[in-house]
Amino acid sequence: MPSIARVEPLTTARALRGPFDYRIPSRMAGIEVGSVLVVPFGHRRVLGLVVDLTGESDVPPERLVEPVRALESGVPDELVDLGLWIADAYCSTPARGLALVLPPGTGTSPRAAPGASTRELLEATLTLAGREALQGHGAGGLGPRQHAALGRLAKGPSTAAELDIPHATLASLQRRSLVRIGRRAVARRPAAVERGGAGDRPLTPSHRLTCAQESALGAVLEPLAARRHAALLLHGVTGSGKTEVYLRAAQAALEQGRTAIVMVPEIALTPQTARRFEERFGDRVAILHSKLGLGERYDEWQRLRSGAARICVGPRSAVFAPLADLGLVVLDEEHDAAYKQESDPRYDAREVAERRARLSGAVLLCGTATPRPESWLRLPRLSLPERVDDSPLPPVELLDMRGLRHALHPDARRALEEVRERGSKAIVLVARRGWSPFVDCRDCGRAWMCRNCDVSLTLHRDGEAQRLVCHHCGHAEPAPHACPDCGSTAVARHGVGTQRLEAELREALAPLPVFRLDADAGRRKGGIASVLDRFESAPAGILVGTQMVAQGHDFPDVELAIVQDADANLRFPDFRAEERTFSLVAQLAGRSGRGPAGGRVLVQTLCPSAASLRHAAAHDAGGFLAEEVERRRALRYPPFSTLIRLLAASPDQQTADAAAALLRRRLGDGLDVLGPAPLFRVKDLCRSTLIVKTDDREAAVAAVGEAVRSVASERSLRGVKLAVDVDPQ
Repeated sequence: MPSIARVEPLTTARALRGPFDYRIPSRMAGIEVGSVLVVPFGHRRVLGLVVDLTGESDVPPERLVEPVRALESGVPDELVDLGLWIADAYCSTPARGLALVLPPGTGTSPRAAPGASTRELLEATLTLAGREALQGHGAGGLGPRQHAALGRLAKGPSTAAELDIPHATLASLQRRSLVRIGRRAVARRPAAVERGGAGDRPLTPSHRLTCAQESALGAVLEPLAARRHAALLLHGVTGSGKTEVYLRAAQAALEQGRTAIVMVPEIALTPQTARRFEERFGDRVAILHSKLGLGERYDEWQRLRSGAARICVGPRSAVFAPLADLGLVVLDEEHDAAYKQESDPRYDAREVAERRARLSGAVLLCGTATPRPESWLRLPRLSLPERVDDSPLPPVELLDMRGLRHALHPDARRALEEVRERGSKAIVLVARRGWSPFVDCRDCGRAWMCRNCDVSLTLHRDGEAQRLVCHHCGHAEPAPHACPDCGSTAVARHGVGTQRLEAELREALAPLPVFRLDADAGRRKGGIASVLDRFESAPAGILVGTQMVAQGHDFPDVELAIVQDADANLRFPDFRAEERTFSLVAQLAGRSGRGPAGGRVLVQTLCPSAASLRHAAAHDAGGFLAEEVERRRALRYPPFSTLIRLLAASPDQQTADAAAALLRRRLGDGLDVLGPAPLFRVKDLCRSTLIVKTDDREAAVAAVGEAVRSVASERSLRGVKLAVDVDPQ
């Protein structure tokens, strides 16, 4: 029997090399891979995760120390392997990789652990003496509320809140032996989605499948039935019924006694997707995402861990759901860059999902109307070329904005007025949130910049209040009425954000309601779901928002979609700019014309000849991808190479540059390296960056990881923050 636990301490130090061995005492015989322990580490105590059990150690037995204690919640050993793989694949540390799979609220400090626990309520049960008192035998002197409470308890156990009596009254009844008080665990379920009902409801399909859906589903069910890993690309136009294929595949997985993960790119999509799955599978569906309260996340995680829930729906973090015997992983809208984590470890949830599916022998089903070149070339394709109701895709018209100064083209304004007259619905996509993305003085030229970052401040309005906000660090200050440098009141607001266009449309199209969906609307809990629900239930209206309005929503009564600035992505010096532009326009086009009234799409652009816009207007994903793949092949961009970005950040630019230069030297001459080059300051940190371009990803990742660990151990660079982004998005 193993007597030694190999533990990875949950610390952030890059130079730390674990795991470390601890002797398992007899009182902790239940320790296993995935157990979370409090362990002595140097002169302090830290949390650690057991990554292996063994009977031998290189450390003499007398020098091995014992863990202090074990926490109640652990993680499946499969997730331990996944966390360690992420650390290696994305040049992070084992502690940061393993932190991704911990139970919600665990944290990294033994003082805080556990950060979440089961919620319990006091529950009263009627005793035999209580029943006799209720019938008038003995125990006289009951007040009206006490008598009413006993009457309620005669129907079954209840809490003090349900009885509508103070805890003191309940305690008084207990002292008289009329009731017995115990504790009952109460599940904290997310309130954003209406519950689908009991978990044993029949799995009734909503409609007959089309021939294309039948064919696609058959290709998914074959490896699922054989319990064989497969990765498939479901390429279907918007409205082609991809979700129904997901539902039938999940049904098949449950019938096998297996489980499923359904991933969406944005929290905004979780309520609608979860609602569809709950309508089919009831309480066997659990939701995981960061906007839930800690207690809700913990309880949903425990339902998945215990097997009470067998389908998990959520964004990136859902890939770490503690499900046993995983049979299916669905990646909806797999093209979306939101699947890439922005903090260390900067993992790509699409790659992690494929890794987990491979470890579990599960089927990975990637669905999208606008595939990435990486998926298009690598994965076997299943096609849904037509909408399920045979309705045509809406016509797309490119509106030339050259020479125009207003935020909306005259044709777009007329189309919105027609929406008001018909009492229908429209969606308008705006590139930026806030009121105006840039403010300056027209007399002296002063521009309002963030004091912590080398970026301009964005003007936001909240009623009459105006403030300037940095979208990188969150710094905010009052909006100026006059220039502090020259005293001029000619303070100009440039550009259009969601707030400004919302206000202009509300005034121009009254009484048509206008709804706004952006990151500001999503700051409060349930804010995103509330906006979507109000827009869906309104008989008519306009939804104005950032790119989240284009992602997967199904509103059959939307007849018009407008892209206010289709060139926003094309202006970035990024080899994925064309891909993102095509995807954004094509996805928004799919939100229009799903009902019997049909629809149209208007795309405002300064570059109507751009290949991405021409192909999007023709709904031609295959044609766009054919051109894009050849362009990337010629330039040796992904998927024909791997890019790795290294970043050194410090309050001092010279120190950041020195760290980046040392990284460059430690990488050696065997890699194709660009830089170092300075980047703009963010959160008061000066930055310097390198880019590695390689055909051998595994070898390059290993070399980068070793170089970063080496530089991190340099005493002279102790204050420098180092970051690695494999396949930056």
